[in-house]
Amino acid sequence: MTAPEKATGVELTPQAAEKARALLSQEGRDDLALRIAVQPGGCAGLRYQLFFDDRSLDGDVSDDFDGVKLVVDRMSTPYLMGAKIDFADTIESQGFTIDNPNASGSCACGDSFS
Repeated sequence: MTAPEKATGVELTPQAAEKARALLSQEGRDDLALRIAVQPGGCAGLRYQLFFDDRSLDGDVSDDFDGVKLVVDRMSTPYLMGAKIDFADTIESQGFTIDNPNASGSCACGDSFS
């Protein structure tokens, strides 16, 4: 049996959902969604924005990941289909990571993609 298709086309791993829930709990907020967007900028041409948002924009698509609402705006959706958001907490790095099969390249600092 396959998992149901997600409206956003994005996967939020259990580790990322757990960290997002913890951050929301710290803030005492249950009205925020985790929004991922693609914006022009960075040395490779496009960059990700990942933030908590209380807005609802026209054309937004959303999915629920174990109590965490993930939202993607209409313009960003094609760039993010098949992307996976994870959370790493290791000696080398800590933070959210985005694995995007649509990115054909990225800059050396890893903050932007093309």
